[in-house]
Amino acid sequence: MQFLSLLEKLTEKNIIADEQATQIKVSDLNQPFSIHWELRLILYPGIMLLVTGLGILVYKNIDTIGHNIIIGLLALACVACFYFAFKNQKPFSWGKTEENTNFADFILLGGCLAFLTLEGYLQYQYNLFGTQYSLAVILPAILFFFCAYYLDHRGVLLMAITALASWIGITITPLQLLKNNDFNSQDMIITAILLGIFLIIIAWVSFQKELKKHFSFTYFLFGGNLTFIASLSGLFAFDLKFIYGIIIVVLSYLSITYARTKHSYLFLLMGLIYGYIAFTYTALKILPSDSFLYLLYFILSAAGIVMFLIKIKEIVGLKK
Repeated sequence: MQFLSLLEKLTEKNIIADEQATQIKVSDLNQPFSIHWELRLILYPGIMLLVTGLGILVYKNIDTIGHNIIIGLLALACVACFYFAFKNQKPFSWGKTEENTNFADFILLGGCLAFLTLEGYLQYQYNLFGTQYSLAVILPAILFFFCAYYLDHRGVLLMAITALASWIGITITPLQLLKNNDFNSQDMIITAILLGIFLIIIAWVSFQKELKKHFSFTYFLFGGNLTFIASLSGLFAFDLKFIYGIIIVVLSYLSITYARTKHSYLFLLMGLIYGYIAFTYTALKILPSDSFLYLLYFILSAAGIVMFLIKIKEIVGLKK
């Protein structure tokens, strides 16, 4: 509608002739409408729902199907998916490769999910890895990192990072804490912060050296959120609050700087929201127990949020 109204204004001012305007309207109305991204958006949850449904079906009919048949079918599905994905892959490049038009990336995602299902089933039914839980987690991490880089798949990369985080948590955290569901441990907080910083460094190296440069966004997003959340948890629950606060301040500054450089609303909001939470917690701890001061703080901070929303384009560098 905006396009047609603009076209009418141009025609009224005699910038475009009536015949040209008519041809442009016909061309605009007859051109095909792409639903490429809509289909991709539907396919991702579709694959996940398919794998979930198969898992539920197997669970409810385990006695009638048989364990060996289930394992064989899962293994066959994994092999078929990975074979199809590798067969139809584009030539490897440290840059961004062309997208597959035959949905090989969705098949790869399905193969990775099927592999996790197969591994979990073998561990549950036959205790394949025994108590070596770290081994059960590091194997998919290695496989997913290889597939993500070799086949250039950011969805699988996110799965690989998640598996790596699980492996580090299981390896470093005492097993007794996991058995007791005791996640209120400063060791886990420190581990999460170190892992987040490591992922941020990987993102920076990937971006600077142009080694799968487009993967840097995923590393930045995952590492930044992990470090922010872990630092806030440490700030709320443990001593060394000054150190946790410094980490949040530095991360907020880097996130806002990166957002202004890349014109990204997401990283701008990350830096401001996490920083605001930490600042509010600190302010309420420092301020005297006076309801008026608390009310004044929230009124002023709300006004600051309104000004931020008004000036957000200038802050992020999209509007001079």
